[in-house]
Amino acid sequence: MGKLVPDILFMPDDGRAAPLISRVAAFAVAFLMVSAIFLFAFSQLQYGWNWHAVWQYRQKFLQGWLVTVLISAVALCLSLLISIFFALARRSRLLPLRYLAMLYIEGVRGTPLLVQILVFFYVVADAFGISNRYAVGILTLSFFAGAYLSEIIRAGIESIGESQLESAHAIGLTTFQTYRFVILPQVVKRILPPLAGQFASLIKDSSLLSIIAVSEFTLNAQEVNSFTFSTLESYLPLAAGYLLLTLPVSLFSRYLEQKYRYAT
Repeated sequence: MGKLVPDILFMPDDGRAAPLISRVAAFAVAFLMVSAIFLFAFSQLQYGWNWHAVWQYRQKFLQGWLVTVLISAVALCLSLLISIFFALARRSRLLPLRYLAMLYIEGVRGTPLLVQILVFFYVVADAFGISNRYAVGILTLSFFAGAYLSEIIRAGIESIGESQLESAHAIGLTTFQTYRFVILPQVVKRILPPLAGQFASLIKDSSLLSIIAVSEFTLNAQEVNSFTFSTLESYLPLAAGYLLLTLPVSLFSRYLEQKYRYAT
């Protein structure tokens, strides 16, 4: 009796990368399986589709999508700066600075982003007279992502062997020169994949800014739903729009993981 599964769908036994035709065939099989499940589910749905009403608001979807791209890009840049500072602060010899970084990281990672957005906008920003909800939203996302990124960076720094640091000090390198020429070139390679993954999460987390009426992708989809009473027609484009943003980032992250994979 022949094999139930063709050999083309298996990984090579010697650990080599699968041929392109095998990967294409395997992806096609997986895609067809997922598609069949959703096609069956939607075929059983008793729902009157109204795409015409939603299509009239296509410009609103596009504007919200572009706002999400802008917010995510700015928040990523700020979060990188914040994370570098607090990653170094966690390793500082100055104890108040070290404990400040610890409180920030554990406080942000231990509380929901939704609560942080509400507190930052209605309490902290109001106390300092900041009324621009876009600025508050970007800062909140930046501080939220910065807490996670700082731990990624700190772990990357601490993955460098002590012997390398001792060798750098032995040849007379200063602390700044040690970070610049010894630590950072290695750390950057190791943390690129998780940084890319965190960026994908940041894009999806930006949807929570709709709670403070930031006119981004999710809020605009909610408004279209309220205008047309077409729930699925409003939220399916929302899912597709986020997938269009996060899928390239996820694929790039996988590429970096393959490129900078180290043998153990």
